[in-house]
Amino acid sequence: MYNIAVIPGDGTGPEVVREGVKVLNAAASKFKIEFKYKEFPYGGEHYMKTGETLPDSAVDELRTFDSIFLGAIGHPDVKPGILETGILLKARFSLDQYINLRPVKLYPNVETPLANKKPEDIDFVVVRENTEDLYIGSGGFLRKNTPHEVALQEMVATRFGVERCVRYAFEYTRKRNKGKKLTLCAKTNVLIFAHDLWWRTFQEVAKEYPDIKTDYAHVDATTMWMVKNPEWFDVIVTPNMFGDIITDLGAMIQGGMGIAAGGNLNPEGVSMFEPIGGSAPKYTNMNVINPMAAIFAAQMMLESLGEARAAAAVEASAINVIGQMKSQAAGKMGFSTTEIGDMVAKGV
Repeated sequence: MYNIAVIPGDGTGPEVVREGVKVLNAAASKFKIEFKYKEFPYGGEHYMKTGETLPDSAVDELRTFDSIFLGAIGHPDVKPGILETGILLKARFSLDQYINLRPVKLYPNVETPLANKKPEDIDFVVVRENTEDLYIGSGGFLRKNTPHEVALQEMVATRFGVERCVRYAFEYTRKRNKGKKLTLCAKTNVLIFAHDLWWRTFQEVAKEYPDIKTDYAHVDATTMWMVKNPEWFDVIVTPNMFGDIITDLGAMIQGGMGIAAGGNLNPEGVSMFEPIGGSAPKYTNMNVINPMAAIFAAQMMLESLGEARAAAAVEASAINVIGQMKSQAAGKMGFSTTEIGDMVAKGV
């Protein structure tokens, strides 16, 4: 039995989470798993009513769960940055979810903007460091709102933080057992301090994994090769900021935000799984949003909980349903949000 914290969030978040939970329950029924859910209200509506983002008491309670299922955070009436830092980043940092795991996989019958690329060409994973870099909020202003204003935003890399991310990436590459190749994506020619630490750590840890081929690419080259030759990649490990950028590019080449899922992982603690797309408020309560990303997030959750057979069944059913869809775009799928959830659940 697993205790799952559910944060439906904003906009279409509750709609896609509902379908993800529907599929989780179908898998639970087939594979003799039990899920116990507790829903949390945090998001834009809650913030506007209470002024509260994610209180410390909630963080402490989230630590007691086996996993967290998140819908989406983002509200058009809340100033950008408040919910992102107060909920998403606070959860990641407080729960030490130091890995952001992003599969980039093109499924059959999904359109990619890359000409002549097929599912066998786009199948790699990005391991993004998730608790350091420019995202820690270190810095400040001097003479703000004057002609002489100075803004500082500091990039931070620690040996501890870099090494645990790199080690996870090597272990994941070995376990994935596909190309057994790990690429470090950084910018060592310009960011000569922080990324020198990444390079040296990567080289040292690599000695312990002689079965894994290693590679390096500057982040700008990585974006080019992801478009031109995505088949070159197996697993990419990268610092936080660059990971944020290249995973959105990855979502586009795999068919769009409607199908992209990710996990914020603490391998020794509680992890959080979510669809990559935002809250898409213009589609709220229209039953037209694509729930596939949330369903794949649920599949990733099952894998992280050790329920490999259930995860494989969810993916197989989702692939079958994708084959019947007209498009992955909201309102153009050929089915409603709930119909897609029903179809995947039935096929598990």
